[in-house]
Amino acid sequence: MPEMESAGEKENWARQVIEKLARSALEEQRKSRNWGILFKTLTFVYLFALLFIAVGWLGGREPLPGDHTALVELSGVIAADTHANADVITRGLHDAFASKGTKGVILRINSPGGGPVQAGAINSEMRRLRQKYPQIPLYAVVEDICASGGYYVAVAADQIYVDRASIVGSIGVLMDGFGFTGTMQKLGVERRLLTAGENKGFLDPFSPMSAAQREYAQKMLREIHAQFIEVVRQGRGARLKEGPDTYSGLMWTGERSIELGLADALGSVDFVAREIIKAEKIVDFTPRENLAERFAKRFGAALGESLVRVVGSAPALR
Repeated sequence: MPEMESAGEKENWARQVIEKLARSALEEQRKSRNWGILFKTLTFVYLFALLFIAVGWLGGREPLPGDHTALVELSGVIAADTHANADVITRGLHDAFASKGTKGVILRINSPGGGPVQAGAINSEMRRLRQKYPQIPLYAVVEDICASGGYYVAVAADQIYVDRASIVGSIGVLMDGFGFTGTMQKLGVERRLLTAGENKGFLDPFSPMSAAQREYAQKMLREIHAQFIEVVRQGRGARLKEGPDTYSGLMWTGERSIELGLADALGSVDFVAREIIKAEKIVDFTPRENLAERFAKRFGAALGESLVRVVGSAPALR
């Protein structure tokens, strides 16, 4: 009998092991199936979101009222990789002018500046739209700051309205970066830069800057500064009261900017819409990312993201 019990115990133990292995295999299959369903679902949602973007189901605008003031916001640094880039702002301005019932357009600006190319593109499009729609006035309304590239944009408007405490001006150009040659010498690090072309290493932060390269950089900045000055004079005309500091890069309060002819009057968006344009209803035409676009970007970033930083910078209006 003991031997029979021992055999039975062994058989029972073997059965339990087999059952555990079977349950484990089934559990792994279930997990694998669940992960497969999850990834298929996420892929479907992602593709469906892209379809929403293409069709525009999530980016529709409510029916517009009758007469209204069209608003476009320019907020933040003006650069190709920000929402304050030329494509976004000019698209909003085009829609604002083309909208039936628009009695006037307000560009609300709150920007410390940015790239001269992006700012110049917005300025040019503003002047083109004013010529195309001569019956629709375009006003710039400054909030906290309208400096450098922001002001480069503002001068294309018919008039500029500010708050008493707004910061306006900074008509200048800069090119910034860092030099690490002294640090490298202290650390005993040798820079091995090979180039084809004697100036290909121009502004390399790990190499000494020669006097010729410095002068060339200054020449470029002076040229861009002269372009900036020309745009300001063209936009402000006889209203501008030029002085020794006008184009020095200084900034002034909104109240002082009116005295200098850099701005026209005090006024908010609501004030300009109500008292100047005479269309109190404000419709925002600023292009914004809709739900599908935000999801697509975040999902795409989650799948794989790379970040590249370049030491140094291109000329900037700020």
